[in-house]
Amino acid sequence: MWTEIDNQLRRTFRFPDFRTAFSFMTDVAEEAEYQEHHPWWANEYNTVEFRLSTHDADNTVTERDRLLAEAIDKLAAEYGGEAVA
Repeated sequence: MWTEIDNQLRRTFRFPDFRTAFSFMTDVAEEAEYQEHHPWWANEYNTVEFRLSTHDADNTVTERDRLLAEAIDKLAAEYGGEAVA
């Protein structure tokens, strides 16, 4: 589940290995381009962390963030990603 902290939706996923995490990130990049809404993210080995907010709305959480979060969840499931608590 995404957590809202400091006007951001946050979630971290862990994948089986770096290659899988990177493939997931590539698909997220394509989805972000499609939605014209780009996430802040960080990657270390098999872990990808997201922070979503809408810059055009004074860096608050909007429906655009929730839609991208939903798409990210679907992609993470396809790649076998597990949410990190």
